[in-house]
Amino acid sequence: MVLKDIPAAARPREKLLTLGPAALADAELIALLLRTGLAGTSVLQLAQQLLDAFGGLRGLLQASAADLKRIKGLGPAKRAEIVAVMELARRSLAQHLAQRTVLSSPQQVKDFLRLQLAHENQEVFAVLFLDAQNQLLQFEEMFRGTLSQTSVYPREVVKRALMLHASAVILAHNHPSGTAEPSRADEFLTQTLMQALSLIDVRVVDHLVVGGDQVVSFAERGLL
Repeated sequence: MVLKDIPAAARPREKLLTLGPAALADAELIALLLRTGLAGTSVLQLAQQLLDAFGGLRGLLQASAADLKRIKGLGPAKRAEIVAVMELARRSLAQHLAQRTVLSSPQQVKDFLRLQLAHENQEVFAVLFLDAQNQLLQFEEMFRGTLSQTSVYPREVVKRALMLHASAVILAHNHPSGTAEPSRADEFLTQTLMQALSLIDVRVVDHLVVGGDQVVSFAERGLL
């Protein structure tokens, strides 16, 4: 079943144009991207199956092209459209962060990092470099590792902070296992980076650990 086979009043596109996007359920919004279903499965049912497979909209937005390939009925074009939407969400959040004081939007920082890192199947260590007004100068993925660990070189973080004239940083990395709980090694690394960056008068504002749907803040835990 395709969207044109659904009664006009119930079609997601018509509802969106008449009532606005907020009136649509998640599955209806996804159906607009998919446009067609499968034999015996309507496009709305396929959209709901897709959401169920990834645990909802947030999980879907974190899915990689390889993850989407596992879903029956998603060809290259549909996978590309979904990944493109995810990338637009990332860029939109990055743009918002660049235009305001990062520390006034902690949840937005978490959402941004979740979109950037949660879908990775290897450990990635990233840094948000901030200016004296705590506005975002640059977000950079600095190191990549394996499924369970990555090597972080403090001198490289220090060098990059100097090049960008950063006054503060927010550290971030992911746990591909899906568990966001910081390890002792994470705590040791944070202290090491804090000491190294303090030598050039750069403050570590927070260290965020992304695991699946969760983001754990060192600052909120009192670990800084």
